[in-house]
Amino acid sequence: MKEWRVGDRVKFAEEKQAYTVQAVSASGRYVICTKPFNARRTVLYCIIDRQLGVRGVDNSLGNSLGYETREQCERAAELLDSGDFGLSSRRRPIPLAVLGES
Repeated sequence: MKEWRVGDRVKFAEEKQAYTVQAVSASGRYVICTKPFNARRTVLYCIIDRQLGVRGVDNSLGNSLGYETREQCERAAELLDSGDFGLSSRRRPIPLAVLGES
């Protein structure tokens, strides 16, 4: 599986617009990506779990850390590696289907 780096662009099969890699966990297991959501003046995010081959959102139940800045994404990556944080099981992760990368 590809080793993503901060700044890489990732296009998923189910999405029209590509995401940008904002953070990669120290272990390399988790990759946090965002794309602009202009209507709300924020971003949409997804977390790739390379070990399980899925992507999804966090399990924070409404008190999300935020993913608007690179620093917030890096903090989330640290928490994912520590096991204090994970992917949501309520909102089922999507099997990873990458169309394009740059």
